[in-house]
Amino acid sequence: MIKVDNADLTGSHSASYPIGETLPAETWRAQREAYLQRVSRWADDRVMRSQQHKRHPVYDFMFEYYSFRPAQLLRWTPGFGVTLAGASKQDVEWEQFSFTEFGLALQAQAFPTHRISYLQWCIEYLATVSERAPLYSCYGLHEWAMVYKSEKLRYSSIPCRLGSACTDQFVEEVPIRCTHYDAYRFFTKEAKPLNRTDLEREQVMINDQPACLHVNMDSYKFAYKIAPFCPSDVVGDAFLLAVAAREIDMRASPYDLTAFDVKPIKIETIDGRAEYVDLQKELFLQGQAVRKRLLEVYSALLHALS
Repeated sequence: MIKVDNADLTGSHSASYPIGETLPAETWRAQREAYLQRVSRWADDRVMRSQQHKRHPVYDFMFEYYSFRPAQLLRWTPGFGVTLAGASKQDVEWEQFSFTEFGLALQAQAFPTHRISYLQWCIEYLATVSERAPLYSCYGLHEWAMVYKSEKLRYSSIPCRLGSACTDQFVEEVPIRCTHYDAYRFFTKEAKPLNRTDLEREQVMINDQPACLHVNMDSYKFAYKIAPFCPSDVVGDAFLLAVAAREIDMRASPYDLTAFDVKPIKIETIDGRAEYVDLQKELFLQGQAVRKRLLEVYSALLHALS
């Protein structure tokens, strides 16, 4: 199983968005290489599996559920308002960049005006989630609710660790406290009434909370949705956070993933639930740092467009 080094999520980054900075060639080339070293193995592995017609139940999610493809992940950008001295169009594979008297740069004004309302919504969402108290009582039961009383599993070639009867029994015994709509919407029809809350997409601002695995995974979506205006080091932070969350998610799932060298978090036991909460608390802290950086980028972009 590929591990995410926590140091990858806590590397040295600027405290605020560096608008107006001009980077010498040796600086931005080093930054580009450092970013590619962080993410290329994930993109390359995905491409290799696709070529071999193989699938991975944990990591393929990163390129199937999320719409940023391997080739896009491998396109480096410093973000908007940063000038790259000595750069050519071949150095940065984003058409929105243009030449200035000092080098190649991405101007904030290249951002589509019809998406400004999205920036405003996302700033409010990220700030609201960041300020909300974390909850640690879901235990990752959403994946179990997705197979409850179902003859057709999401991963049909992978069996459940406990078998269908014991899986259903556990779902019935432990309260389901899912707060994330995009997990809840995949619950089976029989499982949805078991959730503490009837979730709706229009209420994500009300229900999403910062310890939720899926909320932390979705930080990646917010990073790439404004590519190339979001710096690649922020995209990399968000991507690796999402990978770490996905690993916890599937380790705590009902599926038997030993064939993929994935060690289960046995949330059907007291010790397993305690392990899940410990990992969730660590992810929450990492997620808060990523959300802070996303807020900086989004706010700086909106301010530049004002």
